[in-house]
Amino acid sequence: MAVAELSTDRLTELLGDAADELLGFTTPAVSKDMLHLPGPDVVERLFEPTDRNPQVLRNLGALYSAGRLANTGYVSILPVDQGIEHSGASSFAPNPMYFDPENLVRLAIEGGCSAFASTLGILGATSRRYAHQIAFIVKLNHNELLSSPNTYDQILFGSVRRAWELGAAGVGATIYFGSPESRRQLVEISRCFEEAHELGMFTVLWCYLRSNDFKVDGVDYHTSADLTGQADHIGVTIQADIIKQKAPENNGGYNALNQNGSSYGKTNKLVYDKLTTDNPIDLTRWQVVNNYMGRVPLINSGGESAGESDLAQAVRTAVINKRAGGAGLIVGRKAFQRPLADGVALLNTVQDVYLDGSITAA
Repeated sequence: MAVAELSTDRLTELLGDAADELLGFTTPAVSKDMLHLPGPDVVERLFEPTDRNPQVLRNLGALYSAGRLANTGYVSILPVDQGIEHSGASSFAPNPMYFDPENLVRLAIEGGCSAFASTLGILGATSRRYAHQIAFIVKLNHNELLSSPNTYDQILFGSVRRAWELGAAGVGATIYFGSPESRRQLVEISRCFEEAHELGMFTVLWCYLRSNDFKVDGVDYHTSADLTGQADHIGVTIQADIIKQKAPENNGGYNALNQNGSSYGKTNKLVYDKLTTDNPIDLTRWQVVNNYMGRVPLINSGGESAGESDLAQAVRTAVINKRAGGAGLIVGRKAFQRPLADGVALLNTVQDVYLDGSITAA
């Protein structure tokens, strides 16, 4: 097992004014005793009792036994689908070497990642050389911004069968919950996940919210704990083996959408009075709770690259995720929009949070 190289002083420096709030938090609204927390036996404890077949369990075992976080129950995944979701220029112009798919795979391997999640094209271009060296996760659907006018709809770019043929260990997909297209996406991805499990691959769901209605009185609730938690709860229902979710930044999305005589969804005041607080660890724990109390692991997004603050932001998100009961971080642009050595260093520092035994679930 790798050893954490992040010192306590350096961790405190990176967390800044939030260090005491995050590292000293000991009174969560939902006790960790109710959760299924990550650990070395995660495959046997969480997945073996399920209806997943032996091939899926084998690929999950490969995922959890690879990279610097091997045999910890945590994962570190490098995702690269932004060339389609945004554009090749916006994604790779800061570091043009990453227009070459092989360099992205090298970053994932040299960065000690558990898996590399990317497009059919990128993984297909490198599969014969690398699919046996690191777990490949084929992202099946994407939004693209070349159509005019720009629209937002996740459409299938490849098939589950092709992912299996190129040697992928898993498949991933995005659903835009709240969008008019979400019900079609739910049906499509549910069928894809069923086929993936039949073929022995695990499944990862990007549970994202997208609706202009989620912006109320100047406040953006796309990352509210209550709404993202429900998206997660739908995601585990279609048998995602891992949920990827944006870190929550606020709460009360349901309440905001039910103002002034409007009627949207259903919630319960206990969510806000007893089951969450304003602490970001509690907000993220509500996401974990909606993942069947952690039976389905939660990984949070690393977010876009903002330059010099990237490392501090990623470490903060990792600390919150781990202390909430989450299972890892998925970091893309913060890693590949900088030189290879710097990207590796950033990935390793984030991984150090999960290797540090002094950082525990609150």
